[in-house]
Amino acid sequence: MQQHTAIIIGSGFGGQAAAINLRRIGIEDFLILERRAWMGGTWSQNSYPGAAVDVQSPLYSLSFEPYQWSQMFAEQDELVEYTNHVLAKHGLREKTKLHANVTKVQWDEASQTWQVQLEGGEVLGAKYLINASGPLSTPVIPHFKGRDTFQGKTFHTNNWQHGYDHKGKRVAIIGSGASAAQVIPAIAPEVQTLHVFQRTPHWVLPRPDRVFSKFERALLGNKLIYKALRTAIYWGLESRVIGFKYSKKMLNVVAQQAALKHIAKQISDPALRQAVTPDYTIGCKRIILSSTLYPALCRPNVKLHPKDDGIAEINARGILTTQGQQIDLDLIVYSTGYDATDGVISYPVVGKGGQSVQDVWAEFPRAYLGTTLPGFPNFFVVTGPNTGIGHTSAIFVIEAQMEYIRRAIQAVQRQGAKTIEVKPQAEADYTTMIHREMKQTVWQSGGCTSWYKSKSGHVIAMFPGFSFTFRQMAKAFKPGDHVIV
Repeated sequence: MQQHTAIIIGSGFGGQAAAINLRRIGIEDFLILERRAWMGGTWSQNSYPGAAVDVQSPLYSLSFEPYQWSQMFAEQDELVEYTNHVLAKHGLREKTKLHANVTKVQWDEASQTWQVQLEGGEVLGAKYLINASGPLSTPVIPHFKGRDTFQGKTFHTNNWQHGYDHKGKRVAIIGSGASAAQVIPAIAPEVQTLHVFQRTPHWVLPRPDRVFSKFERALLGNKLIYKALRTAIYWGLESRVIGFKYSKKMLNVVAQQAALKHIAKQISDPALRQAVTPDYTIGCKRIILSSTLYPALCRPNVKLHPKDDGIAEINARGILTTQGQQIDLDLIVYSTGYDATDGVISYPVVGKGGQSVQDVWAEFPRAYLGTTLPGFPNFFVVTGPNTGIGHTSAIFVIEAQMEYIRRAIQAVQRQGAKTIEVKPQAEADYTTMIHREMKQTVWQSGGCTSWYKSKSGHVIAMFPGFSFTFRQMAKAFKPGDHVIV
């Protein structure tokens, strides 16, 4: 069995950051496992029409890898270019095993290592195991009645079939969240008809995008200017937490009123206005940034189906609505999200004494700093429970987690020990604090049902506070919260 000091599962930004940070503390014997035929994670996988980041590119990037972005909100192809730049600069392709789908990981008491089982039977060993598979990696397609009887083409936005020509076709897109909001304006001018099935409307704000001039791109090549822009963007976005947690009045006056004006400005039809206007507080569900969604919904070849005109069943010809209308289709696109809360880790993880992460998380997913669990030595989860951020860059939080992971491994190295494990009481205290603070947030009390919540009703996806607070906690490593042996 091949042994490594560390194995990283996933090659997206989380896996890349983990690999680079391992090198910073002198660990070169690591292996990245990627289940697909290519590296890059979310932005290499999600190549649907219109795909783009919804956080300003200078902030949605690794802090130590500035880039001369072509526009403020990078599109998918440029994000892939950036990913490839990072992979090449740091030699990470040579440290990666592709087509390596993990089926199970298990702690071996005798050797004090993790046993990583791959599809096909191969088993690898590692002292440290870092899961960086990401929360948006397991797509979900609801079990609509008759779903498998449809005779046309179907796929999830996560797996867009570019070999299928949707132009001139009769298309339905099921879902109206972040991915759908990008797909709809991109394909609406190209298809014959587009039916959009919306379960719950999202609040939408204009997208303040801009293309950078050659001069501006040259300025981005200056590290000091890049850092200054990044810092300005960060603090501008961070102020949103005041509304999300501390001031519902601010949310209403600043954000919700702006969203209502956006609807009024772009949609003249009263019925459509009503259909896209949410009945919950802005921020409770993910806010969409788009200046093109509403105009697309106003096109004569596009029809929005709100919840009361939803899907009764899918049949061989297309979709039968709850209003009794038969819609014949050539293509059904599922923009129905991911198992991002209860399914944070998609494979079994078995720790000390045969307990599994799935069992520990039976009530709801939980972890100390969203990163590690008692009973699972030397095991770290990137973008784990309650590390999501609804107002700023996820990469900022990933790098904060790396502050903790680095310090935890260094503590083992300094003491000449074999393992580090968070104490049960430390994890319990942290989790109690998280959900106590969560009660003040719009995600818990905003009157919506969102993917931020697990089946238990706990908000699992989000961190209830400022992102700099999380980073401070991650950097302030507490030896007393851990058992190091």
